[in-house]
Amino acid sequence: MRITLFVVATILAATFPARAAAPLDIAEAVSLALAAADPSLVRYEEQAAAFEARAVADSQLPDPKLRLGLSNLPVDNFRFDQEDMTMGEIMISQEFSRGNSRALRRAKRQAEADAERAARALREAEIVRETRDAWIELRYWLTAKDKVGKSRQAVAEMMEAAKSIFASGRGTAQDVLRAELELSLLDDRLLDIERQTERARARLARFIGAAASRSLGEQAMLPPPAAPEIILESLAHHPAVISDGARITAMDREVALAEEQYKPGFELEAGYGLRGGGRTDFATIGVSFDLPLFVAKRQDRNVAAARHERQAATLDRDARLLDLRQLLETTYADWRRGKDRVALYEKAVTARARWTAEAALTAYQSGVSDFADLIRARLADLESSLSLERLRADRAQAQAMLLFLQGESHD
Repeated sequence: MRITLFVVATILAATFPARAAAPLDIAEAVSLALAAADPSLVRYEEQAAAFEARAVADSQLPDPKLRLGLSNLPVDNFRFDQEDMTMGEIMISQEFSRGNSRALRRAKRQAEADAERAARALREAEIVRETRDAWIELRYWLTAKDKVGKSRQAVAEMMEAAKSIFASGRGTAQDVLRAELELSLLDDRLLDIERQTERARARLARFIGAAASRSLGEQAMLPPPAAPEIILESLAHHPAVISDGARITAMDREVALAEEQYKPGFELEAGYGLRGGGRTDFATIGVSFDLPLFVAKRQDRNVAAARHERQAATLDRDARLLDLRQLLETTYADWRRGKDRVALYEKAVTARARWTAEAALTAYQSGVSDFADLIRARLADLESSLSLERLRADRAQAQAMLLFLQGESHD
């Protein structure tokens, strides 16, 4: 059903021009990504189903064995009824696993299936974060394109003014050359922005298909993250840690399986001997046992190997928790300090850059300053505006990462 909805959405997005579609906000982008039934998500479901199927198969008894034979047949005339010992045999045997091996194998496979489903939940959370990150990045480059385009238009007008002033004998050729240089640099910058925009759009299209070609909404509206101490407590329940925990459970079962190999397995056997010539038939029943007497180089080593693997899995989980904690601390610092930097740029830096550009224009028109000061002020205004947009984008991406770390639900 999810795949069908995604296909319909993709066809509709391709049929109608992007400019006619409603702007794509970040929440809709996430919804489209989750509805797309990403192959990496389906893969985990398939693997989990495979482990569950093996859980049933591995917990069954081995297939019984049927043996047909003919015993003590005389070779001089091959007569079946000549000798008392001659008989036809039908034997059936059933092998039984050591100790509780079958139940442990089933439990191990189920733990592996649980690990795959936790990995699916982790991948789903990663898709949400990556979709948000891609949307925010694309919006930044589209905003940068608009701002640089407007600055280019302003510089182009300055260049035309400089040419007119130079033609009237009041300006210098240096002013014209400087304007042409800055215009060329802005053209190059626009080309690079186009490249970055296409890359960001392709990254977003990886998750939402043709809908990435639509125009974007104005802001990245994301839920506020929880307090750092709350997120820190929730890390123990993060899908990545849950997946590692399920693998540790599977390793526990593997250790128990190895320990069960110290116990003897056994096999029951029953048979019927058919004799001809009116002679009495024979019945046979027996049991055979494994004798695990020499365990030093087999059972002991297997148990040691299973315990080492379990310890390695535990260390992997501990290392992941440390990595997640470090990521939380650095990301929260970026998000919190990013707010201060955005406020500083909004209240001081961009305002002063704009005032400086306006003052430089007035001074140039009054003949107090030169054309180079005017260009520098104009470009400084552009850079401060782009820096503010970059800070906003970086902070929004940090917020998306915090939501990922706290295990935000998307049901």
